[in-house]
Amino acid sequence: MVKPYHELHRPQFHFTAKKDWINDPNGLVYYKGEYHLFFQHSPGFIGHAPNTWGHAISLDLVHWTQIEPAIEPDDYGWIWSGSAVVDWHNTSGLQEGDEAVIVAFYTTGGFGDPPTPCVQAIAYSNDCGRTFTKYPEPVLDHIRAHNRDPKVSWHEASEQWIMALYLDGDDFSLFSSKNLKHWERLCDVEVGGTGECPDLYELPVDGESENTRWVLWGAAGTYRIGTFDGQAFIPETNTLRAELGLNGYAAQTWSDIPTQDGRLIQISWMQGGHYPAMPFNQQMSFPVELSLRTTTEGIRLFRQPVRELEILHTHTLQWTDYTLKSGLDRQAVFKRYGPTWQDELPHVLANLAIDTSWDLFDIRIEFEVQDAKAFGAIIRGHHLVYDAVNEAFTYLEQEIPAKLDDNGRLRLQLLVDRTSLELFASNGQVSASFCFLPGAHDTPLEFYAREGSVRLISLTVHELAATWN
Repeated sequence: MVKPYHELHRPQFHFTAKKDWINDPNGLVYYKGEYHLFFQHSPGFIGHAPNTWGHAISLDLVHWTQIEPAIEPDDYGWIWSGSAVVDWHNTSGLQEGDEAVIVAFYTTGGFGDPPTPCVQAIAYSNDCGRTFTKYPEPVLDHIRAHNRDPKVSWHEASEQWIMALYLDGDDFSLFSSKNLKHWERLCDVEVGGTGECPDLYELPVDGESENTRWVLWGAAGTYRIGTFDGQAFIPETNTLRAELGLNGYAAQTWSDIPTQDGRLIQISWMQGGHYPAMPFNQQMSFPVELSLRTTTEGIRLFRQPVRELEILHTHTLQWTDYTLKSGLDRQAVFKRYGPTWQDELPHVLANLAIDTSWDLFDIRIEFEVQDAKAFGAIIRGHHLVYDAVNEAFTYLEQEIPAKLDDNGRLRLQLLVDRTSLELFASNGQVSASFCFLPGAHDTPLEFYAREGSVRLISLTVHELAATWN
C-alpha cells in the first residue's frame, strides 16, 4: 500500500488535500506564526460536490498540515469562497478571551428549488483558527445574480473595513464597514474577462512607500491598477493580465502578514489538472510574492516565488557561458569523443541533456538569443519553446509573450513538480501556471537551440525536496 502523500501523481511541493476534491483558496490569514490556508473542499467526493472550508496550517509557506474542516454546510447552503481577517481591535465585538478574533467571510446559498439567494455570512474563531462559530444572520443580503466571494481587508487611512465582492459578468462592488457586520456600498468597478473571486490590495511602486497604487484582481488572473481613498476605486489602466497559463485561477492574498515582513503573498488554485487513480483531485500553486514596478508600458504587477522555496533546495547543478548550437549532432560528437565529450567541447553543445533521477526542480536560466530562431527545453516529456522571432513561449499549445531585453536576453525561472510547471519570466513580469501528466522521456531535462545558436549565460538546476513526511 502506497504511503499517503507519496502516490504516483501526488505533487510533492504543492499543496493538495489528503483526500478528495479541492478548489479555490479561501480565508488566507496569518496569526501568531501560522499561515492559514482554507480552501473549497468536498469531503467524500473526488469531484466537485457540497463545499466545506478545508483547513491547512504552515509555519513556512512550504510544509502544510491539514487539520479538521473549518466551516461546514448547513440548511441554507454550501460554504462558498471568501476571506478572513484578524480583528485586532475587536471592532466586531466577537472576541472572547485573550486571543484576537479571526473573522471569516464566505458566500452561502445559491441552491435549492427555488434556489436560495446568495448572501454573505461570517464565522469567527477565538482559538487561533481551530474552531469557528457561525454568526446567526447574513451580514450582507443578496444584491444580484450569484453575488459572491467577499474579500475583506482593513483600510488604515479611513479606519474602516473594505469588502470587494463579485456581482455578475465583469462587475464588482466595494463596501465599507466599521464593525464587520453592517456594510454600506461604496462604488462599482468593472474588470474585463475576469469571472469572480476579487481581491483588493495596495502596493508600493518600485519599493517606494510614498508612491503606492491599488490593484483590483479577478479570478482569471486579470487586474486593474488605480487609486483608492476609502470611498472609490479610480482605475488608471484598462484590464491587464498577470496569469498567462492554462491553469492558474482564483488567486488570493494573505491578510495580516506582519509589517516587518513587508511582503504581499498570493496563492492560486491550479484548476483543471488530471490525477488518474489518485485519492485526491486538484492542487494549489506555489506561493508568490507580489510587487508593482515601472516598465516601459507603465506600472505592472510582478509575481515571483516566495524566498522560502530555498528551504527545499538540496542538490544543485550549474552551467555558465554555454552555447547551444543546432548545427551539431550530439550522438555523432559522443561517438567521436566518448563519455568525456562535454569536457572536450564545453562551450559548443548541440543539446544539453541532464541525466538525473530528480523529478522536482527549481530551474533558473538567463539566455541570450544569438542567431537561433528558437530556444527549447524538454521538461518531463513536454516541450517548452521560446520563439525568438515572435518573442513568446509556447507550452501545451498556449502562447506566453515574453520580450527580450535590450541586450537580447531573457531571465526565466521554472518550478517543476510531478504534475505541474510554473513559469516566471522577466523577473516575474510574465507568469504562467500549467498542469500536465508526465510524458515518456529518457531524461527529465533537455535544452536545445533551433536553426542557430543560443548562449546560456547561466543555467542553475536545483533539486527540490518533497514537503510531505
